[in-house]
Amino acid sequence: MKKVVLLGSTGSIGTSTVKVVQDLSDRLELVGLGAGGNVELLSEQIRTLKPLAASIGSEKNAARLRGEFGKSTQIYSGEEGLIKLATMPEADIVLISIVGTAGLKPALAAIRAGKDIALASKEVLVVAGEIVMNLARECGVNVLTVDSEHSAIFQCLEGSKPESVRRLILTASGGPFRNTPREQFPSITLDKALKHPSWVMGRKITLDSATLFNKGLEMIEARWLFNMGMEKVSVVVHPQSIVHSMVEFVDGSVLAQMSTPDMCLPIQYALTWPERVPSQRVKTHFSSIGTLTFEEADEERFPALRLARLAGLEGGTLPAVLNAANEVAVQAFIDGKIRFDQIATLVEKVMLAHTRIDRPTLEALLEADLWARKSAGLVTETLSKSKSAL
Repeated sequence: MKKVVLLGSTGSIGTSTVKVVQDLSDRLELVGLGAGGNVELLSEQIRTLKPLAASIGSEKNAARLRGEFGKSTQIYSGEEGLIKLATMPEADIVLISIVGTAGLKPALAAIRAGKDIALASKEVLVVAGEIVMNLARECGVNVLTVDSEHSAIFQCLEGSKPESVRRLILTASGGPFRNTPREQFPSITLDKALKHPSWVMGRKITLDSATLFNKGLEMIEARWLFNMGMEKVSVVVHPQSIVHSMVEFVDGSVLAQMSTPDMCLPIQYALTWPERVPSQRVKTHFSSIGTLTFEEADEERFPALRLARLAGLEGGTLPAVLNAANEVAVQAFIDGKIRFDQIATLVEKVMLAHTRIDRPTLEALLEADLWARKSAGLVTETLSKSKSAL
């Protein structure tokens, strides 16, 4: 029985993880649940799953849960609560599905405590990939992935030597605006941007999929997960989302991992690895799929890819700045302060204003994150004045 701590239990990845654990109740057990503000759903999960411990964002909600569950489940709150869950002696693996950089300190704490981690939070490796992966090697723990694209690459790479790889090929659906002319981008509304053609996800990641910033972040993440230079990481648009990613080897062979889109599959693989466990949840019928197509990614219409490649190549604090500026830009678009096409503009302005630090400490990365957020706020004010100037 593998014991699992789930940080981000009330989000889309978290609720899918709960389904996987319930499917495989003879193999997996949730011993810790961490959530942000959805106290109602966390309460329901505690009642159903009976974890040893749980954590919620605010102390007020934690007090409510303590009153509800007494001593049957230990209740924590805030960042300290997430770290307590991540270091639970009972846990074998910690799955981190927290939006933003909030998952970074719990991830590092879990690694130091000797726990394997499974990442659904791109920001952990985008912001601090070198620190996280070096620490994991020092502590002898595995860093697994829950992203469908990185899970695909992980599966294709198993048993292969790094020198046998020519390139990693991340697939992108292209989002809802794959065929939208660039001149129409200024008029894209929030409702339209939230209609993803393949996946049902939270607001932030859905908007990142619309701008392709999610794919840019995944490029940087892949660079650290698989210890490859950025020059070996590429993106191809695949609208059907059946091929989740590919690996091209030096002899010209290409291996791909394919399935009907369902996040339960990469979640299950991360939690049961190195085994493959039977499941009836995902079934792929190629005759009904018909045609699989592939297109070049258009970096003119989607500059997020260019910006992410630049951040990944230069390294240091620049990826942290890119990530933080994008978070601010996405929220500014949600709040109606900037246009859709200004998301990438805002990120680029902040990146250009940043003085990069090579081989930064964790403290320097967090300082760069804060600097980028403040700078992005100032750029937002400037751009918001031109929002109506289409």
